[in-house]
Amino acid sequence: MGIFDPWAGFGVTFNTMFRKTFTQGYPQKGKEKVTQPRFHGRHQLNRWPDGLEKCVGCELCAWACPADAIYVEGADNTDDNRFSPGERFGHVYQINYLRCIFCGLCIEACPTRALTMTNDFKLSDDSRTRLIYEKDDLLAPLLPGMEQPPHPRRLGDDEKAYFLGLPATGTPDTRTGSTAGATK
Repeated sequence: MGIFDPWAGFGVTFNTMFRKTFTQGYPQKGKEKVTQPRFHGRHQLNRWPDGLEKCVGCELCAWACPADAIYVEGADNTDDNRFSPGERFGHVYQINYLRCIFCGLCIEACPTRALTMTNDFKLSDDSRTRLIYEKDDLLAPLLPGMEQPPHPRRLGDDEKAYFLGLPATGTPDTRTGSTAGATK
């Protein structure tokens, strides 16, 4: 150990003491903070291109959450009251941001990619009740061409036609089971 090793740590501290940070003058001055593409921010419940919800109410996200921040209640779809293309949908969906640790395990557990994380990081509030986001707060906005559920499936008559038609620009996998995943 050299005689100057302890002073090297002080050098790093001294160099960073006078550096301007993002929080100085935020949000009045400067540009908006740009996050990295894989940043774990606020959650979002996604929709299919016809406006139906991707969440099928399976509760896997709630089971995967180590902080017990997610609460899901599933319900059955009917022909008159359809919120998702499958048999079930997430009737009640809540995320408690007082508990959430933004680990992303809920995203990994979701089998339909219904739950994703946005780059929105402004979640502070002065009320505890406003930090419990309900389904309406989490649902992605309706884009042009989408219709507010409940409504019948618009992209196919049955579930197979509905899901094979997505995405509209892609082609379904027509390989047989023995050759799927094989490399040349």
